[in-house]
Amino acid sequence: MALKLSRRGSIPPFIAMDVLRDANRHAAGGNDVIHLEVGQPSTPAPRGVIAVAERALRQQVLGYTDANGLVELRDAIARDYRRAYGVDLDPARIVITTGSSAGFILAFLAAFDAGDRVALAAPAYPAYRNILVSLGLEPVELPAGPAEHYQATLDLVRAAGAPIDGLIVASPANPTGSMLAPDELAALARYCETAGIRLISDEIYHGIVYGMKEATAVATSAEAIVVNSFSKYYSMTGWRIGWMVVPDSMIRMVECLAQNLYISPPSLSQYAALAAFDCRDELDTNVARYAENRALLLSELPKAGIDRFAPADGAFYLYADIAHLTNDSEEFCRRLLRETGVACTPGVDFDRARGHTTVRISFAGMTDEIAEAARRIRAWTPVR
Repeated sequence: MALKLSRRGSIPPFIAMDVLRDANRHAAGGNDVIHLEVGQPSTPAPRGVIAVAERALRQQVLGYTDANGLVELRDAIARDYRRAYGVDLDPARIVITTGSSAGFILAFLAAFDAGDRVALAAPAYPAYRNILVSLGLEPVELPAGPAEHYQATLDLVRAAGAPIDGLIVASPANPTGSMLAPDELAALARYCETAGIRLISDEIYHGIVYGMKEATAVATSAEAIVVNSFSKYYSMTGWRIGWMVVPDSMIRMVECLAQNLYISPPSLSQYAALAAFDCRDELDTNVARYAENRALLLSELPKAGIDRFAPADGAFYLYADIAHLTNDSEEFCRRLLRETGVACTPGVDFDRARGHTTVRISFAGMTDEIAEAARRIRAWTPVR
């Protein structure tokens, strides 16, 4: 007799990670691979962060911390909110998490009950949808396109059908790089608070922007939940360290969830992250390289017939419409990897309904690699 398997585990894969696995296998076979599929910096953590980590390894016990994280790190994050946004934030509302991924799990568990409906724009980061499903929540996808700047809008939220309990926004967004203007985010935050909708704002790409200004949802609403991370701008993906800003009413609830689910975030990463705020010169050099890579691809990919992009206001992605080249983005990406060694992520990872004609291209790598990838794509893809 077959033993029971939980339906909670029967969720779609994170296809970008499947592509990474296939790309690594391709490389293990002796092939040269350029990774444009993964959303992570190609640079290590800042030098100051590494120095603090080395010192902590020698001098600290590195045991458990408070479930909500080191007081010193929460204080440092609060100071940075004053610097970046002019927001005076009580450090007690800041919760250190094991990456933003743990932050989303804690947020969804604390804010919603099984069966609740949570809206999000499509295309979107697939883990939102998949985590919601695994927790017994119902994702409500709001089809966003050029007219909506690939973002949730008040009109889309109002047209969501049955009442919704939550709304996830991301600015800059993965996979599109599109951003909400500060007044648009503020309007959504006010509407959600008035309508009894819990707003969750993904702000993990703050710091990586090209001309626009980031805004934080907590500047408008004390009831919004913000999720952020040291992974992207701070170049610390593998350190698995992030944070949340939660409403006062949710502090103890999130702490109890964290105590039982994770005990505490990694202490080494917490001590190291204390130094990240003093490394802006090095980190902004990374952002300057992303801007150069972005400009290079926007110039070179149209020569390969790929010239329809979502507005890449921030983050390090181009989300391209390739409907004139294929109606099967998964097979397109498989062939691209197999025949050129360039790994990209098919759009079906981000938009199940429309992603068969789109692809996400990460430009977080080194500029010479990005240039070579563009050359290979141009040689492989006929201009049509």
